[in-house]
Amino acid sequence: MNRIQNKLQEDKKLLSIYFTAGYPSLNDTVTIIQDLEKSGVDMIEIGLPFSDPLADGPTIQASSNQALKNGMTSEVLFNQLKDIRKTVNIPLIIMGYFNPILQYGVEAFCKKCQEVGIDGLIIPDLPVDVYHDEYKTTFETYGLINVFLITPQTSDARINFIDSVSNGFIYMVSSASVTGSQSGFGDENTAYFKRIADMNLKNPQIIGFGISDSKTFTQATQFAKGAIIGSAFIKFLSEHPIDKISKFVTSIR
Repeated sequence: MNRIQNKLQEDKKLLSIYFTAGYPSLNDTVTIIQDLEKSGVDMIEIGLPFSDPLADGPTIQASSNQALKNGMTSEVLFNQLKDIRKTVNIPLIIMGYFNPILQYGVEAFCKKCQEVGIDGLIIPDLPVDVYHDEYKTTFETYGLINVFLITPQTSDARINFIDSVSNGFIYMVSSASVTGSQSGFGDENTAYFKRIADMNLKNPQIIGFGISDSKTFTQATQFAKGAIIGSAFIKFLSEHPIDKISKFVTSIR
């Protein structure tokens, strides 16, 4: 069983952290992953930087730009991760846009993911229909779970189709906006969280976008299996040395 599937079976609310590979410095990637696991994080999303990140807010965009300037590429990331499974056991997911994966070669990228121990991919601009028709077999050949995003605007029919194609979790975008922190979730967000929970999907949901602290983590996980924090953690990395990561994680739960 994939590490993501094992983790989802644990009787707890899951905390997943996103960070951009190659930020703040090119060679910080492995240290950040190791420190996040030691701090009690359940899953890690490793952001593969891209020059045109449509779904990302200003904080993550700035970290992507810096990572690209630092020299981060798909090949550099795979080289950095080649021994990661000697020290890290929790699920690792690469989150990135489809263009760099296409340039690398979809099957070659998936094969490399399997070699270094990546468990899944999140590709916001790869439609579920295209994945299902053209790439699902390749992903499954290399043991990769592909995670799809839904938003408050996603129709029930499409959500059910995504659920039928998925075999891990569904990434539930908290609102119809780019990534970024917010002070809390209102009635509209809560109604959306409850509506999805009441659909009784076969795949658990993990909520992302707008989660930044203990309050928003608790609000999100009232209706979902877990929550993802990205922008708030990137902001923390921009203001603190990476050996203070445990301070950030313990402030969340």
